[in-house]
Amino acid sequence: METLKDDIKNIKDWLIKIRRDIHLTPELGLEEFITNKKIKKYLDEIKIPYKTFNHTGIVAYINNNAKTTIAIRCDIDALPIEEKNDTSYKSIFKGKMHACGHDAHTAILLGTCKILYNIKDKLNVNVKFFFQPAEETVGGAKLLINDGCMENPKVDYTLGLHVAPHLDTGLVELKYGTMNASTDDIFIKIKGKKSHGAYPHQGIDAIVCASYVITTIQTLVSRNTSPNDSIVISFGIIEGGVKENIVCDEVIIKGTLRTLNNTTRNFAKKRIKEITENTCKSFGAFCDIKITEGYEPLINDTCVVNLIKANCEKILGKEKVIIKNEPSLGAEDFSFYLNHSKGAFYHIGCKNPNTNITYNLHTDTFDIDEDCLITGVLVHVVNVLSFQN
Repeated sequence: METLKDDIKNIKDWLIKIRRDIHLTPELGLEEFITNKKIKKYLDEIKIPYKTFNHTGIVAYINNNAKTTIAIRCDIDALPIEEKNDTSYKSIFKGKMHACGHDAHTAILLGTCKILYNIKDKLNVNVKFFFQPAEETVGGAKLLINDGCMENPKVDYTLGLHVAPHLDTGLVELKYGTMNASTDDIFIKIKGKKSHGAYPHQGIDAIVCASYVITTIQTLVSRNTSPNDSIVISFGIIEGGVKENIVCDEVIIKGTLRTLNNTTRNFAKKRIKEITENTCKSFGAFCDIKITEGYEPLINDTCVVNLIKANCEKILGKEKVIIKNEPSLGAEDFSFYLNHSKGAFYHIGCKNPNTNITYNLHTDTFDIDEDCLITGVLVHVVNVLSFQN
């Protein structure tokens, strides 16, 4: 173990170089062409084999013809945010930034590739390394899965991590059961009838109808769902009307539904449709409602969480391991891999108040304490090794 820790510490400068190189050139989902080239350059340097696809994802692999296959995933896309940090590795692309730590995830996975490939002859497991595009947009996990990343050989366990600015560097946060919510996009079009604003009785006011639809749907949370079962319905867009003295005949409403299990998810979708259709009917309006499925709820496997917990307590110390009690209503497309294998997702701390690295994800001043790169590689490598027997 001490030799392993030393080997990882010895590549710290290399990890930092990679992370900063990736950070310089952030690219949005499915546009990660420069990032793709950089990752391939580092994989060629390691001399590890890899596969490419008709998108920007990459799968590197160690195939020992073993019975057990472990996959580790990182995401590689950035966000449409203008970076305000003043660093030597500040984004060179206007309006784009690695504000969610995917540059760190990529560096950590490349470091894990390097360490494990150097000891490939001592491994009796197969390992796949997923460099996944478009986590922030269309759910790039599905692209890799559709391209067969979970097969040949079949993946038995999938692992993933995310940097966490609410945790000091060196800490690891685990969650049993449901860790992240599912997502569904809500689209509602309400059709009424125009009239002069002075004679509203001659029309059907789509704005008034829409206001009742939105208000009534919110009662689904407070009156149709158990207080012990979390659900979020947020409408972020409402559009309608052409002039202040004309009764509006069409309103578009767009929002998001977040739930923590598929039973509640299916119930909520059914009730949203019922409420919308019946409310519109009561006003004499018509509606078109579409609910588009997004990400699945992310549900960690208990046995895999137990394994990661034991590993982290051994290599970092029990005081460094935190068990998260409440799930997040945020989403994570890592959930799609868990439809095809057992696995778990976890957080590693990246905060350092001493250097003013304390800003939240998805903000224009987000940065990481680069010591977290060592933690990430160490935990990934030890997790893989613990599947040896």
